[in-house]
Amino acid sequence: METENLQQLVVAALSDLKAQDIQVIDVRNKTPITDLMVIASGTSDRHVKSLAESVVARARQAGIRPLGIEGARDAEWVLVDLNDIIVHVMLPHVRDFYSLERLWMVDEPMEDRAHS
Repeated sequence: METENLQQLVVAALSDLKAQDIQVIDVRNKTPITDLMVIASGTSDRHVKSLAESVVARARQAGIRPLGIEGARDAEWVLVDLNDIIVHVMLPHVRDFYSLERLWMVDEPMEDRAHS
């Protein structure tokens, strides 16, 4: 599945269950580990877990097996690794604390930082 189609699938899975503040960040020029990061908030630990489970279920229906799922037990921050896209679903206070958007939205590509 192309990255753009996978992105649509992930965003739809999150939107259908009312995820808050869904952000898609293109990190292709910043890291070799993935193409996109999708970050969203849930209103409670149960909501965060349900959102992540929805992403996993939709991905599996499309024939994509997640490479890993982390944090589902505590469900304050669940990470779903779909290879081309890494999905972070967090409680708002956890999201504010780690500020992943700020970290990954830096304009300077990874190669340029290595030469600084």
